Amino acid sequence: MNAETDTVLKLYGRSTAFNVQKVLWLLDELELGFEHHLVGGRYGGLDDPAFIALNPHGKVPVLKDGDISIWESHAILRYLAAQYGDSRFWPLSPAERSVHDRWMDWSQTTLQPDFMRLFWRFYRMPEHKRDTEEIQRARRACERHYRLIDAELEQRRYLAGDRFSLADIPAGTTLYRYQKMGLDTALPARAAEWYANLCQRPAFQNRVMTPFSELRGRESF
Repeated sequence: MNAETDTVLKLYGRSTAFNVQKVLWLLDELELGFEHHLVGGRYGGLDDPAFIALNPHGKVPVLKDGDISIWESHAILRYLAAQYGDSRFWPLSPAERSVHDRWMDWSQTTLQPDFMRLFWRFYRMPEHKRDTEEIQRARRACERHYRLIDAELEQRRYLAGDRFSLADIPAGTTLYRYQKMGLDTALPARAAEWYANLCQRPAFQNRVMTPFSELRGRESF
């Protein structure tokens, strides 16, 4: 646990949840100790009054730091970066920090909806219920987004510069499942190199490159 806090951080959410993985990844990057409370999915608990008191929306992730409860994955990422990170994760310059914010917001509002639509329509849907045209539309949208990332990486190794930062986490979390869900997908060269660099990070290996077969669509879905 980081010496700056006298309390144990508590994270609520199942490890296979996409938005929870973003937070787990950053917690490991910052080398922060925490209690992990498994909530949601097969663990249930989202409707429990105690959990609703932490997040009135009844969704994960939730981070509790002392008396503060923070919900929404990107709000949690920014809080952790500001509270416990160094300049790599929370630059003092508002202009530099805005680069991180731009990529985080773009990932959440543009890339993630298309990626999640692809993941749900293909991987989480039983085969006999899949809509091939909808899957192809979602895949083409993801391909456009990764081509944009590829073009942006022409002059730098990571999204916000030449070193890994908060900007890489939301978009980077999509890559493992995009490559491993069973579709014939490929990343452009520079985006593939960026992904390879992320794969070398222990925190990415531990928190993102993890099995997700429990999420596969079943015939009873």
